[in-house]
Amino acid sequence: MKTWAKWTLGTVGVIGLAGFAAKDYVFLHLPGWIAPHVADNRPVKWQPGPTTAAVPADKRPPNIVLIVADDLGYNDISFNGGGVAGGLVKTPNIDSLGRGGVSFPDGYAGNATCAPSRAALMTGRYPTRFGYEFTPAEVHPPAWFPSRLIRTDAAFSRTIANFKTDWEHKTIFDEDAARAPATVADKGVPSSEITIAELLRTRGYHTMHLGKWHLGDAKGMRPEDQGFDESLGFMIGGQMYLPENSPDVENSKQDFDPIDKFLWANLPFSVQYNGGERFRPARYMTDYLTDQAIAAIGANRNRPFFLYLAYNAPHTPLQALKADYDALPQIADHRLRVYAAMIRALDRGVGRVMATLKAQGLDQNTLVIFTSDNGGAHYIGLPDINRPYRGWKATFFEGGVKVPFFMRWPAKIRPGTSVAGPVSHFDIFSTAGDVAGAALPKDRAIDGVDLMPFVEGKKTGTPHNTLFWRSGPYRVVRDGDWKLQLLDLPHVALLYDMKADPTERHDVAALHPDVVGRLKGLIAQHDRESVKPAWPSLIRTPIAIDRPLGTKPRPGETYIYWSN
Repeated sequence: MKTWAKWTLGTVGVIGLAGFAAKDYVFLHLPGWIAPHVADNRPVKWQPGPTTAAVPADKRPPNIVLIVADDLGYNDISFNGGGVAGGLVKTPNIDSLGRGGVSFPDGYAGNATCAPSRAALMTGRYPTRFGYEFTPAEVHPPAWFPSRLIRTDAAFSRTIANFKTDWEHKTIFDEDAARAPATVADKGVPSSEITIAELLRTRGYHTMHLGKWHLGDAKGMRPEDQGFDESLGFMIGGQMYLPENSPDVENSKQDFDPIDKFLWANLPFSVQYNGGERFRPARYMTDYLTDQAIAAIGANRNRPFFLYLAYNAPHTPLQALKADYDALPQIADHRLRVYAAMIRALDRGVGRVMATLKAQGLDQNTLVIFTSDNGGAHYIGLPDINRPYRGWKATFFEGGVKVPFFMRWPAKIRPGTSVAGPVSHFDIFSTAGDVAGAALPKDRAIDGVDLMPFVEGKKTGTPHNTLFWRSGPYRVVRDGDWKLQLLDLPHVALLYDMKADPTERHDVAALHPDVVGRLKGLIAQHDRESVKPAWPSLIRTPIAIDRPLGTKPRPGETYIYWSN
C-alpha cells in the first residue's frame, strides 16, 4: 500500500474513532477493516518433552501450576461458606485445593484491578516499584496503522466519563493526560523486570502461559519475551467466551455499564500462539483453556514444568455455556444464572486439570496454587459476590483485595492446613523460586517471601506485618491489625481495626489519631520507595462501597474515587 494511502486511511480511522456519539454516551466501535483478523480454529501442538522420564516424577523438582481466576468474588466459592446464589452453586474442585492443602484466610491481591495485580504476581514486587500503577488500555489496529495518531484509551475513558448516571458523584476525565503523546505500545511490565517464568527457567523448567496476559503487547513485554517457552491466549484484558450469536451461549448484557457496552462492541473471540496469527478457539473459552492445559500437561509429563493458567472467567462479558445455564433452573434471575453458570465452568476446569495431574502420575509432586487477580466487580450489578466484605474490584476495601489463596502439594503440604496472617500475590514469586531451588534476584527489592516455611511450621508469626496498595492519590496500608485508607475524593482518612472489625464497618480514625499519624508515615515511606506511574491516569471514577452499579444511590453513602 502506498504511503499516502496509509495516511489517508489512518486519518479516516482517527476521525471514525474519535467522532462517534450516541444519545447517552460516547462509544467506541472499531470498524471491520481495522478490527484484528481472526482465522479459523487450528490445532495447537505443545512442544513435547522427553518420551521417557530421566528421573521419576517424585524425585524431580516439583511441577508448578498457577491457576488465576479473573474478578472472582470472595463469596463465589463455597469454601468460604457461601457460594453463588446463596450457596446454590458449589465449587467442590476449587474447594478441594484448600481442603487438600493450605488455605490463607488473609490472602490479598497485589492490587484491586487486573493488570497491576498480575504485575505484582508475576514479578514478586509492588508494581509501583516499576511504574505499573494503572491498568492500560489497548488497541489492535493493522500493523501499518500510525499508532501515534490514535488514543483509544482516551476514547474509552471519555466513554465512561460521559456516561449518564443519576449519581451526584461524576467521573473526572483528565484532558491534559489525554492530550499527551500516545504510549499504548509501551504500557506493560518492562523487560528489565524478572518474571516467575524467567526465574524458573534458570532451573530447567519448561514454562507455559495459557489465557489472559494483560501485561503488555509490545516487543519485550509479551509472555514469550518474558520467560515463557510457549504462550497460548490473549494479550488484552478481556475476551469473548463464544460469539454472541452462538447457539451454545447464554448472554447477559448490563445496559447500565459503559464498560460492558464497550466490551460487547469490540472484544474478539480469539487466541494466538507465541505471537502468531489470531484464531478462533474450538469451544467455550473456559473449556478451551482447560483442554489446552490438559494437553500441555500431557506433553510435559516427563520434565519439570511451570504452567500459568490464567482463566478470564468470570470477567465480563457475562457469557455462559448453554448447558451450564440449563443446569441451573433453580436460579430465577437471568444475570445471576449466567454468572453462576460461568463459575460452574471454572470449577469444572479446575477439576479436570487436577484429574489430569493424577492420571499422569504427577499429582503428589505438583505445587498447585489458586487465586484470583482481585475481588468481584461492582459493574456486573450483583450485590453479594464479595459478601461479607465491603467494597469491590477497584477499591482497597476487603471486597476488592481479599481473594481466595490456596496451595496444594501432597508431597509437602498436610491437608487442611491454614496459615494465619496477611499474604500477598507477590509471595507466589518467592515461593515458586524457592521450591524450585532458584536463586532469587539480589539486584532489586523482592517484596514476596517464601510461604512454605510457614506452611510446614518451620517459621512462626505471620508472613507479612505490613502491606501497601496504591492507585493515584488513593493509598492504603494494613499494618498488623490496623488498616488505614487515605482517600482524596472525599479527602478523608478511614481507620479500621481488622481484628475487631474485619469487614470494615466502623471507622475509628477519630478515636486513634496517633495510629493514623503513624500509618500515614508508613505510606509516605512506601511512596518514597516507589516511582512515578509509567503512564498517566485518564479518569477518576467514583465507586459506591456498599452497592453495585445499576442500583439507586443512598444518602450519605461511602464511596471512593478510583484512578485509572
